[in-house]
Amino acid sequence: MTLEWVHPGLLLILGAWVLPWLEGRVKRVAMLALPGAALVVCWLMTPGTYGVVRFLGQELVFGRVDPLSLVFCYVFSLMAFLGMVYALHVEDDSQHVAALTYAGAALGVTLAGDLLTLYVFWELLAISSVLLVLRGGERSAVAAGFRYLLVHVFGGLLLLAGIVLHWSQTGSLAFGDMGAFSGGVAWTLILVAFLLNAAVPPLGAWLPDAYPEATVTGAIFLTAFTTKSAVYVLIRGFAGTELLVWLGAFMAVYGVVYAVLENDARRLLAFHIISQVGYMVCGVGIGTALATNGATAHAFAHILYKGLLFMGAGAVLQMTGARKLSEMGGLYKTMPITLGLYMVGAFAISAVPLFSGFVSKSMVISAAGEGHRAVIFLMLTLASAGTFLHTGLKLPYYMFFGKDSGLRTTEPPRNMLVAMGLAAAACVVIGVFPNVLYRHLPHAVEYVPYTLQHVTSTLGLLSFTVLGFFLLLRQLDPERTISLDTDWFYRRGLAPFVTLAARGLARLESGVVGEIYEFVMRRPVLGAASLLRKFDTLVVDAAAVGVARSTRTLSQRLKTAVSGHAQHYGLLMAAGFLALVALAMLAL
Repeated sequence: MTLEWVHPGLLLILGAWVLPWLEGRVKRVAMLALPGAALVVCWLMTPGTYGVVRFLGQELVFGRVDPLSLVFCYVFSLMAFLGMVYALHVEDDSQHVAALTYAGAALGVTLAGDLLTLYVFWELLAISSVLLVLRGGERSAVAAGFRYLLVHVFGGLLLLAGIVLHWSQTGSLAFGDMGAFSGGVAWTLILVAFLLNAAVPPLGAWLPDAYPEATVTGAIFLTAFTTKSAVYVLIRGFAGTELLVWLGAFMAVYGVVYAVLENDARRLLAFHIISQVGYMVCGVGIGTALATNGATAHAFAHILYKGLLFMGAGAVLQMTGARKLSEMGGLYKTMPITLGLYMVGAFAISAVPLFSGFVSKSMVISAAGEGHRAVIFLMLTLASAGTFLHTGLKLPYYMFFGKDSGLRTTEPPRNMLVAMGLAAAACVVIGVFPNVLYRHLPHAVEYVPYTLQHVTSTLGLLSFTVLGFFLLLRQLDPERTISLDTDWFYRRGLAPFVTLAARGLARLESGVVGEIYEFVMRRPVLGAASLLRKFDTLVVDAAAVGVARSTRTLSQRLKTAVSGHAQHYGLLMAAGFLALVALAMLAL
């Protein structure tokens, strides 16, 4: 960092470690000042290349600033600020340090101009985010946190292997459009690592597994950074990759289908993250200016409205302790403000006109239509209806209305409501004034969302979704079950293999390992111990006894020399002095 350019990510990462030394109001001010300063720094940045360092003959670029990186920097720093507002009441320094480090790492990924810098911040994303899961405290949170860490360490290894191969083949660590290396081993490894962080099935079970187990405030940060950082690097390096079109469309439907089966409120919202990221991945794959603009805009909008939705669900969890929809109901009586703010996020994710999702999601769907991709267009449209069915209707109905559960509580702390209010306002402003977002997108925008055909077709689709919801209401009742997707393989599918492996290891331990231990460890150690015991008895003990006897004999003799007369002591001192003088003269 220099006076001319300050890295906003390093500002958050280094500043986070100041918080544990502060207390009271000063700490709360610092919690807001750090992400606020990062947002200001991002806003003041101008396109260019900054923070260039020479390392191993390569240029490491910590600050590649262009329209694409800027728009992600804006939303990442903004969400870090909203998340810290939401967490002001939390007295856990470890969560705050991890959250700000996590946000800083996301900014580091966004500004990285080379693969090595990208990798460093990529790994920091995994390490800092897993702490927010582990701080959930429950046994299930610890288990989910370790699974999360293992998956992302594996993804990091894939990324590192791809970087090393790419470097050996090209002699360069620069990160940009990877299309020229399409199909190569390095290209494939890097792409798979990015897809893992984007939670593309079957690599995405870590997301609904871990996010619901995080702390109430930590989950807000988790929704914003890991998957959207992956979307950013996919736009940067893999725009126009045909495989991503189909993977993204599949994701959009996949997340909606699993949300149908879900009873846990935050897990339902987590599956919808997969669905919404699918739109972005699909837009990256289509690769046109409209599609990449749509992927970028939808990432921006999604961070805000998904954060708002998790804030609402987190507020209910904090005030009632309830996680399952089957345990809720009737909360509209005591949490009306939370309900109202949640519904703003629900309308935004459902692409209701005048809300942010309407002006961002439709760009990707329109890009599919302009590309004459009828199947993709249909899949994305159906996924949009499913999103409204579950996030906009099912979840709020069973959480706030439905059968009265008897839960009686109050609104959450004021700072939580303020954070939700700010996020809701952003969703409305972007929805009503789309050019506020459009003018920051990487390509010039000619798209007009508010056409008569677009508005009427959207309202018609939403209206039929509402009708279907109430006609099928009994079939949609949440059940007290846990739905497993590809995490079945490590939750249950691997259980027989683990048992067999444990038995094999037990036999190995009692057989080969036991014999090795007997001859290499046990017998030599016991033999050496026997020799040391004999040495201790014959030498050490004998020497100690001899010294003790000699000391006792000397003390007996000295005792006879003690008469109690001062003149005797004086004569002894004089004799001693004369003896010393005589020895000194002989020495000369």
